Amino acid sequence: MSEVIVVGGGAAGMIAAYAAAVKGHRVTLFEKNEKLGKKLYITGKGRCNITNAADLETILSHVVSNPRFLYSSLYGFTNQNMIELLNKEGLETKVERGMRVFPVSDKSSDVIRTLSDMLYRNGVRIYLNKKVSSLIVQESDEQNGGGDTLAGRKRDNVKCAGMKICTGVVTEDGRKRKADVVIVTTGGISYPSTGSTGDGYRFAEEAGHQITALSPALVPFTAEEEWVKDLQGLSLRNVNVTISSGKKKLYTDFGEMLFTHFGVSGPAILSGSSVCAKYLKKGKLTLHIDLKPALDREQLDARLLREFKDAKNKQICNVLGAVYPSSLVPVMLKVSGIVPEKVIHDVTREDRNRLIQNTKDLCITLNGLRGYNEAIVTQGGIKVKEINPSTMESKLVRGLRFAGEVLDLDAFTGGYNLQIAWSTGWAAGSTIEQ
Repeated sequence: MSEVIVVGGGAAGMIAAYAAAVKGHRVTLFEKNEKLGKKLYITGKGRCNITNAADLETILSHVVSNPRFLYSSLYGFTNQNMIELLNKEGLETKVERGMRVFPVSDKSSDVIRTLSDMLYRNGVRIYLNKKVSSLIVQESDEQNGGGDTLAGRKRDNVKCAGMKICTGVVTEDGRKRKADVVIVTTGGISYPSTGSTGDGYRFAEEAGHQITALSPALVPFTAEEEWVKDLQGLSLRNVNVTISSGKKKLYTDFGEMLFTHFGVSGPAILSGSSVCAKYLKKGKLTLHIDLKPALDREQLDARLLREFKDAKNKQICNVLGAVYPSSLVPVMLKVSGIVPEKVIHDVTREDRNRLIQNTKDLCITLNGLRGYNEAIVTQGGIKVKEINPSTMESKLVRGLRFAGEVLDLDAFTGGYNLQIAWSTGWAAGSTIEQ
């Protein structure tokens, strides 16, 4: 039996603590918030998109940063394993559009309650409102792990002579807590109000790890055009979006988007931010929106002519409401250079062509991203080359493991990021030797 400390009571921390406890280890979990799973409460708009029910290769294809690193942990604890575990614990789940998995109750609190009950029943000692201020890391001159508290365990061919060793943590009250294994699951720096304030990055750096460049991800874009603000609150479904840098296409998706007072958001847009963040640092990008992807240009022209046929004496601004959402009509006329009061019988073929062009390719200049307080996840983190992908153990510090968002791992929306937390957390907790 090993003494295990888990730092952080989010998704990765709770599953890591549970996995270690069911293996027979003594587990203590420190959470600096007043409750477990604070960020989980707001995921999926409060419904908790637990995971995605797609096959594993599809899940990996939706991982943006370092998908190959996840092979071992994802196949070791799959999305189906997580669903079955929660079902066995009494939480019913359902699969919705895009293979997204939610609790039947549509309440994230039920997911957190289920996980909390699992921890308490398996003897995990949980300390809330208890912040860890630092790790206890010291030099070790032991050879090949022969003399540490988990004597004789193999270290995956990593030479241990001169390696550091983690022997516990120091809590904010100055008390030292000893452990054989410390698992850091403190998240990133997105939604700092939930307690994600970058503690894990500091712990890792102080232990000698590298932190890759950090950026908000799954976050709305800011836009340059003033007319975008006029569309605030407008949600578009079944549109095709493409983000480009000059002639280079960076990202494309089909789905839902939302106009805001500062730019654009919505599921199809948020995933694009994870791909395009690094390009935005070099310059502005262009968002191309196909408002009618089901129609080609000829079909769209025929649709306009049908609407115009019996409305020849009406103003065009009063006719296009049958083609576009009402709030979008003034914008489409403006970008197409058509006076709103123009009577239908005066609308030229060139006018229609400009409308068709902007319907199939409405362009918006993207000039930035919103901040971490609106980002669902953090892109960047602890360099995964310094982590064992099977156990989440540090290759630099014995007895130290990391899981979840604190690592340089992130994915698109749809339950993929939570699956990263479940899989890496399970790997961190379940592979600790007796």
